[in-house]
Amino acid sequence: MVNLITIISLAFADAINPCALAVMAMVLMSLLLQNPEKRKRVLLGGFAFTSAVFMLYFLYGLIFTQFFSFALSGKISSYIFRGFGILSILLGVLNFKDFLNYKPGGIATEMPLKIRPRVKELIKKIASPKGAFIIGLFITIFLLPCTIGPYLIASGKLSGLSILEVIPPLLLYNLIFILPMIGVTLLIYFAVTTVDSVSGWKEKNIKYLHLIEALILIGLGILMFTGIL
Repeated sequence: MVNLITIISLAFADAINPCALAVMAMVLMSLLLQNPEKRKRVLLGGFAFTSAVFMLYFLYGLIFTQFFSFALSGKISSYIFRGFGILSILLGVLNFKDFLNYKPGGIATEMPLKIRPRVKELIKKIASPKGAFIIGLFITIFLLPCTIGPYLIASGKLSGLSILEVIPPLLLYNLIFILPMIGVTLLIYFAVTTVDSVSGWKEKNIKYLHLIEALILIGLGILMFTGIL
């Protein structure tokens, strides 16, 4: 039986990734600029974008788990799972590096700088909930470089389950992953905060987000490498 604490912890580490929050802020800003008097459309657009991310990431998870299910069969599986532990520790160290000496576009921790202009151009085209959903499907491809690490580790841990057994933990993982997006959408819709405030908070606390992610990933990595999880 897969350890749900591991899956939840990896999902939480993925959810607080700064690049996902940054993309959500840009989406809402685009919707607000083009629909300043239609806050309901902003709400629906935020949910549509989040739904697209959820659906595609869930599909990616099914693909990853089935790939690992085939690749990790056999006597060497225990060694490969320890390799996932090492990967988790490595990702944690990279995030800790970003905490100590932050530079935008960190390797495997944030969206690469060279693809950010393309993402911004796509987001600028969002003018409706339908458009937010369609663009959201494309944006998931650009989010993968900065979010795929924890997801691959979780998929590896789930690979021993059947296709039906893997669905509930994958749904849980992705629900946790999109919770910050839902939260930001609701906060802005109810005028509790603004897009600029969200972006400012993210920039102000980005080092600490990397620190939290680092501690989770390093801790999980050590537990996986030692066979405790």
